[in-house]
Amino acid sequence: MANKQKLELTWIGKDKRAKLEPRVLIEDPEKSYHAAERCSDDDIFDNILIKGDNLLALKALESDYAGKVKCIFIDPPYNTGSAFEHYDDGLEHSIWLGLMRDRLEVLRNLLAEDGSLWITIDDNEAHYLKVLCDEIFGRKNFVADIIWNSTKSVTNTALISGAHTHCLLYFKEKQYWIKNREHFRLPEPGEGFSNPDNDPRGPWKADPFQVGGWRPNQQYEIVNPNTGEVYLPKKGSSWKNDFNKFQKLLKDNRIVFGKHGKSAPQRKRFLSEASQRGRVSTTLWNDLDATTNATQHSKKLFRSSPFTNPKPENLVERILQLCSDEGDLILDSFAGSGTTGAVAHKMRRRWIMVELGKHCDTHIVPRLRKVIDGEDQGGITKTANWRKGGDSAITH
Repeated sequence: MANKQKLELTWIGKDKRAKLEPRVLIEDPEKSYHAAERCSDDDIFDNILIKGDNLLALKALESDYAGKVKCIFIDPPYNTGSAFEHYDDGLEHSIWLGLMRDRLEVLRNLLAEDGSLWITIDDNEAHYLKVLCDEIFGRKNFVADIIWNSTKSVTNTALISGAHTHCLLYFKEKQYWIKNREHFRLPEPGEGFSNPDNDPRGPWKADPFQVGGWRPNQQYEIVNPNTGEVYLPKKGSSWKNDFNKFQKLLKDNRIVFGKHGKSAPQRKRFLSEASQRGRVSTTLWNDLDATTNATQHSKKLFRSSPFTNPKPENLVERILQLCSDEGDLILDSFAGSGTTGAVAHKMRRRWIMVELGKHCDTHIVPRLRKVIDGEDQGGITKTANWRKGGDSAITH
């Protein structure tokens, strides 16, 4: 049997590695900020904002935080060849790959065994980044390429107007989540639930009782008790449950026959049960804010100099809803305007952010102070029921 060759992404200079010296993080008390008083028992006072090169910062974090980070969200430069106010986004392709490789290797070391990595990126490097991440995290730990509808407007001068951003998702150990998939759920929003028959179990939604695929033990006649009409599954389909289960559901008033009792069978799904299980996410996120919404939020936070193309808070909120709980540690080593820390703070997660640029002082520090003081009323503040509290320690 022929030996299987390991497929790797190659580029000029791949074998070159940065020589890193151990660093110690030192707090800057003049820039650190703490709430004047404890606002609740859930206040978190060990958040860290590191100003400096993110590779050096990540290496410095390894000694204390290796295997402890529950979720990493990064929004690295997309290498579009454009120049932005806060980033040089036009590195040569091979240099970009080398820089990302060095950082991703340390990020993997920082992840907990049940941790996840989320990377937003556009088409310029998305597919190369996917192969690079396969090499570092293992192809078996790839979960999904989530498509976020990041731009609602159309560029009429483009051949095809870009409307989405990729979000690559990897687990440190996918098997953990396969065994505990019930935890990887979004909150049930409750839309479409009602209680027209005053069922004592509360609001419900009628789901189809028919599923795709032919199963011999789920092929039987169902008689509508109101009209006498007989129903069979459509060709190539089956009823959702076998006959014995159907009879129990019917007796338990969990089977309905349409709004007026004259349609094919449907099964009640109660909001109380759905809320406990949550809902499965899809790979298409077109119900979130776009970058323009985030820019409007940025203008309210920084009236004189809003941040260019920030990520909306509800994008990060959804990620943290899926893969973390209150008190978990969240990391963002490309902090930008500080969205990840602001959202994690409002959702009562601990956080670490790293940023090198001057906007660390001009945007992130004042933004976090507004969050801590309860002055930021935009983004997810209301949905997260955030008021104020906590701290932000600034280190170098």
